[in-house]
Amino acid sequence: MSFSPGRWIGIMLKEFIQLQRDRLTFGMIIGIPVLQLLLFGFAINSDPRQLPTAVLSMDNSPYSRSIVAALQNSGYFALTASARTTRDVEELLAHGRVQFAVTIPEDFSRRLVRNEQPVLLVEADATDPASTSNALATLGTLVDAVVARDAAGVLQPRPPPAQRVEVRVHRRYNPEGVTQYNIVPGLIGVILTMTMVLMTGLALTRERERGTYENLLATPALPIEVMTGKIVPYILIGLVQVTLVLAAARYVFDVPFQGSLALLYLVVLLFIAANLALGITFSSLARNQLQSMQMTFFFFLPSILLSGFMFPFRGMPEWAQWIGNLLPLTHFLVLVRGILLKGIGIGELWPAVWPIVAFMVVVTGVGLAFYRRTLD
Repeated sequence: MSFSPGRWIGIMLKEFIQLQRDRLTFGMIIGIPVLQLLLFGFAINSDPRQLPTAVLSMDNSPYSRSIVAALQNSGYFALTASARTTRDVEELLAHGRVQFAVTIPEDFSRRLVRNEQPVLLVEADATDPASTSNALATLGTLVDAVVARDAAGVLQPRPPPAQRVEVRVHRRYNPEGVTQYNIVPGLIGVILTMTMVLMTGLALTRERERGTYENLLATPALPIEVMTGKIVPYILIGLVQVTLVLAAARYVFDVPFQGSLALLYLVVLLFIAANLALGITFSSLARNQLQSMQMTFFFFLPSILLSGFMFPFRGMPEWAQWIGNLLPLTHFLVLVRGILLKGIGIGELWPAVWPIVAFMVVVTGVGLAFYRRTLD
């Protein structure tokens, strides 16, 4: 039998009609390229600026004020907090409220006038080395340029040293700038997001395609019983995955464990529950496994790009940070890196915990609502 152009055109038109009827798939065909274009074109920035900075100034002199003003004008530093004591500096860095803390000692101007090369202490939250490297690289020349301009004529009697101010940088929590310290803990959240949402997203759709979903609906089981009954086995799978990643982090990549493992597992359980609730919701919305996988990918793409796992979170524009703050992975990364690298306790967890709890409550409500519709 020879090739028939008519049959070929008919099959092609049939495929277009099926795509038109499957609106979710057709929407993904258009939506995913648009989403990638927006994220990679506008949201991703490997050179973050306007990073939150705290200043502890114990020298109220024109030199110190000029240095603070120059930091702001550089574009890399945004003065969002003022510390009164070194304890304030410790808390701001540990809680992640600032990326940098600049300390100007009380004898700064006196030593500068005497050409004694005073020390300017800059502490950086180096849990994400990529977000601090460019800003720290500009400090030395920036401070020297400001001091040379303001001290013109004052320091002339004696030849000035090659470097008038010693900028002493302390990279906190990751002094050597090891990338694995940032990436490997973050992999816990990425792996859980991908596997938990995908596996549970296929749970109900698999039964629907196999014809066993009607039998499940005929049982007297409540929607909450069905959802939680399907979630619990995957919780155990998630805990096994986390244990494997933590073992590799400790014994293969030598990631420091500063905090409590029990507290970390408690946070992991909350994050697993949020992702499983989302997966069950996807399975309630989708009509088949393909649609469930498409929803999972549509959620996973912004999660991995806007959460701060691959690119500095503070380098993104405000609208991208607003979207990123809606994703549970963004807050989980703060928690897991804070516990492992900073050793934060339970008292500092709440600002990053409540968004995950809120996300879980919302998606669970949506999943229950659509599950009830199927019962009708």
